[in-house]
Amino acid sequence: MQELDSVKINFDNSGLWVLNIALAVVMFGVALGITLNDFKNLLKQPKLVLVGVLSQFIFLPLVTFLVVILIKPQPSIALGMIMVAACPGGNISNFMTHLAKGNTALSISLTAFATFFAIFMTPFNFQFYGSLYQPTAQLLKEVELNPFELIKLVTLILGIPLFFGMLVRRYNEKLALKLAKILRPLSIFIFGAIIVIAFSNNIDVFNAYIHHVLLLGISHNIVAIFLGLVVAKVSRLSFKNQKTIAIETGIQNSGLGLLLIFTFFNGLGGMAILAAFWGIWHIISGLLLAFYWSNKQD
Repeated sequence: MQELDSVKINFDNSGLWVLNIALAVVMFGVALGITLNDFKNLLKQPKLVLVGVLSQFIFLPLVTFLVVILIKPQPSIALGMIMVAACPGGNISNFMTHLAKGNTALSISLTAFATFFAIFMTPFNFQFYGSLYQPTAQLLKEVELNPFELIKLVTLILGIPLFFGMLVRRYNEKLALKLAKILRPLSIFIFGAIIVIAFSNNIDVFNAYIHHVLLLGISHNIVAIFLGLVVAKVSRLSFKNQKTIAIETGIQNSGLGLLLIFTFFNGLGGMAILAAFWGIWHIISGLLLAFYWSNKQD
């Protein structure tokens, strides 16, 4: 059987451009709901900022790295796990936090803060932990990953849509709210359709190797959610805020991860399948957890 480390998920340049645009539109739609006050309010609560940052950008990549060392998955799968852990929270975390009766305002603020912070931390964490583990370090050498190119793409996909979305919200709130109602569901649908199309062209590869990442992807996601909950609990946050931090940590922007995988790793099999499965599974796990928590009192 061909190893996942040599399998490629075919995705042509035109599809990659559409994926870039779709993800940028998703982030623009998210940014339309963000204001400068979200940043200001979060900075007034430095403990919440610290807990959110530690959980998502410090502890999750570190714990993922330790899990990789412990279980020693195939290098491409390990690199996919590191990539997902390095990404910021997913754009559906706000909806799930609201459904779970968590702190929606905190979720929105953390999404804004994490999106900005990810411009620097996503490339750093991915490069740092990917280089620490010898099998994944070898893959990084083979593709000759340029950290500055990685930062540039993340800035284009996250930073620029964030800036213009907030700009529209600042000067024309009514237009921003109208656009957000249209763009959020539409852009997520478009993005999902692109992923389905990409993998439908590689359905044989997906079916042949999905069992390699099935349990690993589910377990990794559960670890991320549990980690967020523990970090928030140890920090003595309220149950409402514990739920919020757990969801923000467990719902990752796997779409960004897939874009980076297709752009810099030519759709490397283990990475792409792991990130794609995470993108599907974290919606299921997030909704199940949100419904469960919606009936739990503080």
